[in-house]
Amino acid sequence: METIKNAANYVSESVQGAGSEASKEANKQVAKDSNATLGTRASATKDMIGDKFDQKKHETSADVHKEAAKH
Repeated sequence: METIKNAANYVSESVQGAGSEASKEANKQVAKDSNATLGTRASATKDMIGDKFDQKKHETSADVHKEAAKH
């Protein structure tokens, strides 16, 4: 039962990590857009950093669940 739970958590964390990565990339494009206002670019940069942190957190959790599911 624990293996199934860990496998499900692995999938969930992987999906959440991918979502954070997509959001990070979108914010990165806004931050680089010279037509956007300085405030918009700064906000996108801040959000991009948060998304990168979330992405790494989810990837790390996914790896932990993946390893736990193997045992």
